[in-house]
Amino acid sequence: MEETKDMGFSTLEPEKYSKELDIAVRAVQMACFLCQKVQESLISKTTSQVQAKDDNSPVTIADWSVQATVSWILSETLGSRNVAIIAEEDVQTLSKTDSAGLLEAVVQTVNDCLAEAPRFGLKAPGTSLGSSEVLEAISRCNSTGGPNGRFWALDPVDGTLGFVRGDQYAVALALIEDGEVVLGVLGCPNYPMRKEWLSYHHRYHRIISKLTPPTSESWDKGCVIYARRGSGEAWMQPLIQGHKKLVWPNSATPVKVSTIENPALATFCEPVEKANSSHSFTAGLAHSVGLRKQPLRVYSMVKYAAIARGDAEVFMKFARAGYKEKIWDHAAGVIIIQEAGGVVTDAGGCPLDFSKGMYLEGLDRGIIACAGGKLHEKIIGAVDASWNSSSL
Repeated sequence: MEETKDMGFSTLEPEKYSKELDIAVRAVQMACFLCQKVQESLISKTTSQVQAKDDNSPVTIADWSVQATVSWILSETLGSRNVAIIAEEDVQTLSKTDSAGLLEAVVQTVNDCLAEAPRFGLKAPGTSLGSSEVLEAISRCNSTGGPNGRFWALDPVDGTLGFVRGDQYAVALALIEDGEVVLGVLGCPNYPMRKEWLSYHHRYHRIISKLTPPTSESWDKGCVIYARRGSGEAWMQPLIQGHKKLVWPNSATPVKVSTIENPALATFCEPVEKANSSHSFTAGLAHSVGLRKQPLRVYSMVKYAAIARGDAEVFMKFARAGYKEKIWDHAAGVIIIQEAGGVVTDAGGCPLDFSKGMYLEGLDRGIIACAGGKLHEKIIGAVDASWNSSSL
């Protein structure tokens, strides 16, 4: 593994978690490579690659394939006895007798990806993985989390609906130790490097890109953002494109939150789907605080990336009654914003608690992420003033 100074993390405890972060970034780079291949195939043709989970949310070949790939990489590089993973997908659907074709597609996708491991500075398996090995890698992600010990939290494709529609999605991986997030990596394959493109549908961006193709040296879209607790830094790398190799530090650049404190100049993000958050409550809240810009509705944890990069200042999410937030939907994004200089709490101003298992138990009303403390204070105050009159 490379020396710590190449990581861009040389301040507090230079050795701690550096190996884990190095592997996590490479694994997420590989996962993004896999997702791009699958998304191209999803957009070009409608197939049986999209299934429905019990809550009717979509799950694709990419979800299972990324989970298997990341699970295999972490276990092989860190030792399976040392790796516990809590993740979104299980093997129930893939294990059904009528899912043989789906399982075969997942196994093929995983092997195609792992064959490319040397490009990402990782070791490929000696022989192709069989169905049982792929199912084992997915089902190995059976940690229940909790307050003690170390485990990884993985969302293989966060924002699957955005992924299926050819829009924004993220691969999210975080390491949690004794209930605290200690490192986070967010892969955002469709994140445009030009901030203004975020407000356009990705398909429109793709059309325009074809009309005005970028030069081979330009960084058009796609990045991996990562941070380690206590470093006071967050970093961004371009995705590995084509047949290039990942050579550390892979043109990594530091990212910082915006310095905008005036609500009238601030951009706020919220989920696309109304089922996941109350747009009406956030709209009223935004107006009372003085946020005047149109909300930036973005799929997935790309919202966290937007704040960490300084492309937006506020993210608010107030789920409807009965909805419980899962830790893998927030862990990586939270630490990245915090190390980039931002603030993330629940609506009562308390830190998010990642020590209670798979859910963010005890969450006070909603989640508020801000570029700075002043904006955060204003929004917390506005929530208290508006909450009793809301129907949430």
